[in-house]
Amino acid sequence: MDDIDRNILRELQNDGRLTNQELAARVGLSASPCMRRVRQLELDGVIQGYRAVVAPEAVGRGFEVLVSIEVRRDRETVEAFEAALQDIPDVIEAHRLFGSPGCLLRIAVADLAAYERLWIERLTTLAGVTEVNSQIIMKRIKEPQGLPVDG
Repeated sequence: MDDIDRNILRELQNDGRLTNQELAARVGLSASPCMRRVRQLELDGVIQGYRAVVAPEAVGRGFEVLVSIEVRRDRETVEAFEAALQDIPDVIEAHRLFGSPGCLLRIAVADLAAYERLWIERLTTLAGVTEVNSQIIMKRIKEPQGLPVDG
């Protein structure tokens, strides 16, 4: 990956809706070589997709909670737990961690009552869960802006 590829990544992370012409002009290429580079970055798995950033409140999911979960540490239980998370749309991120807690979730729901229902009906009933701790997000201080792509 060279500096031009990094510039392409910076520009697309900043605005994934750029036309190829606009992108090419910003990174100092003509349209065809720019398109070839973007396609190669996609084929190589560097660019994994394009998404819209949605305001959580606009879709009724303005209440976010970080949840740390302890799960029994045997392979079968961990795999079943992780598979079950895929079927819970309120879980918008999930990370397996080294140490304790074993898992960190980011959850987006409408309000406290919705989170309480999720906690009682789903989270505490997942196979192998031994502990659930919740931290309600008061304010998001820094929004995701993409990854630094410096060489």
